[in-house]
Amino acid sequence: MNAKKKPIDADGALKLARRVKKIVATKGKKLIEIEITPDTPSDDEIRLLIVGPSGKLRAPTLRVGNTLLVGFDESMYKLN
Repeated sequence: MNAKKKPIDADGALKLARRVKKIVATKGKKLIEIEITPDTPSDDEIRLLIVGPSGKLRAPTLRVGNTLLVGFDESMYKLN
């Protein structure tokens, strides 16, 4: 899906995140990895990681199997 042509809003981003088992995201210079289960993390915690100030899914975002990579850090792409 090309998010430039059809931006993904916060609700769509959350639905996407709930379909994977792990999220790896950049937050400033930190790399954050979280496992996704039906109960944790909360929807609000997920949104804080993957939704930007525009209210849309942060870029770049890439789904690799059951992992969602959000943001850019060279080491993150080497892990997956």
